[in-house]
Amino acid sequence: MTMSAGWYLRRLSRMGPREITGRAGDTVRRRRWRSALPDRPEVTGARFTAVLPAGTLAAVPPDAVKRLVAEADRLMSGQAEFFGVLRDDLTDPDWWRDPKTGRRAPQGYAFDVPYRDEDTVGDIKQIWEPSRHQYLTVLAAAYAVTGNERYAERAAGHLRSWWEVNPPLRGVHWVSGIELGIRLLSWVWIRRLLDDWPGAAGLFEDNPVALDQIWHHQRWLAAFPSRGSSANNHVIAEAAGQLAAACAFDWFPASGRWRADALRSLDRHLRANTFGSGLNRELATEYHGLVLELGLAALAEADAAEVPVPATVRLVLLRMTDALAAVVDDRLRPPRQGDADDGHGLVVDGADTDRWGSLLATGDAVFGRLDWWPEVTGTDVRTPLLAALVRPYPADGTARTVSRPARRPAHFADAGLTVLRGPGGIWCRCDGGPHGFLSIAAHAHADALSVEVRHDGVDVLADPGTFCYHGQPEWRQYFRSTLGHNTLQLDGTDQSVSGGPFLWTRQARTRVLAADTSGADPRWCAEHDGYQGSVHRRRVELTAASRELTVVDEVRGPRRTVRLAFHLGPAVAADLVGNRAALTWIRDGEGRSAVLDLPGELSWRAHRGETGPPLGWYSAGFGRKEPATTLVGTGTADGTSGFTTVLRFGG
Repeated sequence: MTMSAGWYLRRLSRMGPREITGRAGDTVRRRRWRSALPDRPEVTGARFTAVLPAGTLAAVPPDAVKRLVAEADRLMSGQAEFFGVLRDDLTDPDWWRDPKTGRRAPQGYAFDVPYRDEDTVGDIKQIWEPSRHQYLTVLAAAYAVTGNERYAERAAGHLRSWWEVNPPLRGVHWVSGIELGIRLLSWVWIRRLLDDWPGAAGLFEDNPVALDQIWHHQRWLAAFPSRGSSANNHVIAEAAGQLAAACAFDWFPASGRWRADALRSLDRHLRANTFGSGLNRELATEYHGLVLELGLAALAEADAAEVPVPATVRLVLLRMTDALAAVVDDRLRPPRQGDADDGHGLVVDGADTDRWGSLLATGDAVFGRLDWWPEVTGTDVRTPLLAALVRPYPADGTARTVSRPARRPAHFADAGLTVLRGPGGIWCRCDGGPHGFLSIAAHAHADALSVEVRHDGVDVLADPGTFCYHGQPEWRQYFRSTLGHNTLQLDGTDQSVSGGPFLWTRQARTRVLAADTSGADPRWCAEHDGYQGSVHRRRVELTAASRELTVVDEVRGPRRTVRLAFHLGPAVAADLVGNRAALTWIRDGEGRSAVLDLPGELSWRAHRGETGPPLGWYSAGFGRKEPATTLVGTGTADGTSGFTTVLRFGG
């Protein structure tokens, strides 16, 4: 996907003067660096001291070790899966090749590579992901818990291979700061987990090539921070990686300055990226997880290096953890809201480890769980490793003065997210929040007033997900569209206006009118002004006794065409007759059912797996999609219209 001149003008219009000035400086610097790559300062006597405390590895639960080793053995056979693409070439990877399209990214000066152009480069996410080296942290962790040197040797061989073919500022792996930041964090943990391996020092601190790479990565991050309208999760990854490397690889004259600057940036941007309630401002749940992982990993490095950390860093991470504990369903699944690209901050576990349970387990170990937190029964490798490095909260040993919720929050006013809970694992998320974060709202979807409903962890009325970012504009548009969510569309248009795959030029404004979650029958009401000249208002009520969820949509304004969509989860089958749909699914070997009574004023049709245009799809993860049933009602709203939908769960 190449960007047109019109896109650049729209993008420029979303920037302030300070950002424009900063980006102009970046452009000048890139031109200067093309012909003036400096030499790394001499390093003498470098030693790695950021090791795990004695006994840490013994605390890793045996079942977590078993999953980790199984994953490492799969990697040793050359097999891995990235974004739905199965690979069997990881014994000797081609770091420039996209296995999905077969294309190889062009070599040359990094900032000349058109990385968004799939016709030239291939799918950049497929190329970038292995080079985050998080699969190498898995191999290093497998060595640490088993002592089997074949895992260490494979990780070392791949690092040497990558360093050789990706010299500083050459090629696509030197284009994006988030990639450099996460890669540095991976290298810190690879070195830490290989500490008992005889070749560890020769791979890192005694290796001039490794020193060059570590120094140039940090120099790059210091020079090109994400700015202004782009200062979202990317800047967190940049700061976390820079801080981790400057703490653990404290070998260069600039290490102290890099460390101080990265810590200031992390503190500032964690606060800027997080609502006071603890939810991430991008309103994209997977980025909440990514930022929390990155923040915890950065905190661990600072504490291990005995670098004082501002209290606000710990406070934000604490609030993010409490917020995550509050919003998950009975199976520890958080909302599926906004963009999701399966990004992780630190990976040392097997593929079957529950990400969200792992984060809550780490939060328990670092901050302490509250009485209302859901129980985490699974185990992981990462929690005991991070907990061994992070100082107990609060770090100075004084009495805890931080105020934490006495009861499980259900309404997050600043984020506009409300969770209605009912008997038998009924869980309903209502979206009445801001469209997104910063002026471009890069990872937002046009999903105002959408609902997401689960029963015992099963998606019944589902948020379809994300599927892709680059290269497939029709699919990118569908998965972030209003029609692609459980809400109401007028005149075939989105509530907010897209200016490109990560850019919104007009954003719907939403306000919550009522949110009563304290009683047995929680209810919620909100409205938005995204359709110029009309207002869409929605009321949702969950009645516990009858296990009914009632959704009432009102449209105020001139006569307009209406499409009301309800997307079913991929496990749910639907038998639609007229305006009634009988829903069935299987959970834990048992049949479950519900009845969806749809507004009779609209004409209803079931859609599944359609491609012209896309409709009836569910994306469980980035790069993956599968057919799922979408029920769409069409008709008109005359200015006083109301449409009532009732979802009744079986006994």
